[in-house]
Amino acid sequence: MADKSGEMEFFVRAVALGSFSNAARTLLVTPSAVSKAIGRLEDRLGVQLLDRSTRSIRLTAEGQVYYRECLRLTDEIDELERTLASRRSVPHGRLRVNSSVSIARQHLLPILPKFLERYPEIEVDLSLSDEVVDLVSGQADVAVRIGPLQDSSLRARKVLDFRRIVVASPAYLARHPAPRTPADLATHNCLGFNIKASLNEWPFIENGRSFVQPVSGNFRANNGDTLRESVLAGIGIARLGSFMVDGDISAGRLIPLLEEFHPNDTLSVFAVFFRQKYMPARIRCFVDFLIDGLGHISASEVQSVARHNEQTMSPSPVA
Repeated sequence: MADKSGEMEFFVRAVALGSFSNAARTLLVTPSAVSKAIGRLEDRLGVQLLDRSTRSIRLTAEGQVYYRECLRLTDEIDELERTLASRRSVPHGRLRVNSSVSIARQHLLPILPKFLERYPEIEVDLSLSDEVVDLVSGQADVAVRIGPLQDSSLRARKVLDFRRIVVASPAYLARHPAPRTPADLATHNCLGFNIKASLNEWPFIENGRSFVQPVSGNFRANNGDTLRESVLAGIGIARLGSFMVDGDISAGRLIPLLEEFHPNDTLSVFAVFFRQKYMPARIRCFVDFLIDGLGHISASEVQSVARHNEQTMSPSPVA
């Protein structure tokens, strides 16, 4: 395959500097290499571009036309590169974001208007799913996900930390005695996930021993937000992320259970994106915005739950 741009550069440089040898010095090649490159160019075009003598070169009529067009193309390339270089610092373009349903509804959607106001040239294309997406194949530019990074071809930045809490509504606890030990969950309607069996084995610590308590119930869902709504409706007990239920606990809509048996199983939410040398500004500023906007939530959730636990660690409010 012909190196058209390289041959064009040799030709333009030779004409501008007046000789093959002058062009060769600036291009760090031999005069013969310059001569051969321009010869290949003339052969491909089928015209003679230069009249050559032992001491100088001169453009033919066809060479003058070609030289003018080369200068025009060079100017357009320079302008394109300047435009791209300037736009790298201005976030713009379509940004495809995939987020789990619960994180998006509880925290991402409330702050998106501020992001769009700050970066009006970015078009956010948001998809909500608790299924794993393949960023490498181009399904999304950024994924907001729970748990550690598995693919080394991706990068991840932590957005927030949270813990899981076993909760029930006052209405449910008014009909069923509150569980006092993890074993009591066997007699309760425990709501679970249908996407991963391990999510329905709840970890506890009792008498210094760590174990998991299998749970079961008459309702399962593929996302935590649906389970939260079901718990609020009084259907049963669920184990959910603190980032989802912190406000409900503070407002008294949900009550944390078995906290004295519950380990501090902290998990993290990450912004995951494809590893690349030149990251588009729209991805970089979105990830930074998430961290700035949501990073404070971790501490506030833990403090809020801790304050609530101090108030309710005495005998359960519901018999």
